[in-house]
Amino acid sequence: MGSMVIVAYRPKPGQEAELEALVREHAPCLRALGLVTERPAQAMRAKDGTIVEVFEWKDGAIEAAHNSSRVAELWERFANACDYVPLRELREAEGMFASFEPMSL
Repeated sequence: MGSMVIVAYRPKPGQEAELEALVREHAPCLRALGLVTERPAQAMRAKDGTIVEVFEWKDGAIEAAHNSSRVAELWERFANACDYVPLRELREAEGMFASFEPMSL
C-alpha cells in the first residue's frame, strides 16, 4: 500500500503557465520512474491560483525520489515556479467541505 500525498503549489508572479505545465508533467514523470502507483493523480485550483495536487507514492518511493537526478531536476523547476504552502493557508480549507476548480491532467 502506498501513501497518498496532497501538496499545494502557489505560483510565483508570472509563473502560472509554467507551474500548470509542471503539474501536468509531475505524476507521469514519477510514474515512468516507478515511484507512484497507477492511481490517477488529481489536480485542482484554489481561488487564489494555488494548485493542489493529489497522488500516491509507492512504498519506499519517497526516498528513491530524493536520490533521483531526474526528480531533482523536476523539483528544481517547481521551486523556480512556485512556493509550497500548507493546505491550512488556503481559504478553501477553512470550510467543512473544501471546494476547488478541477484541472485536467
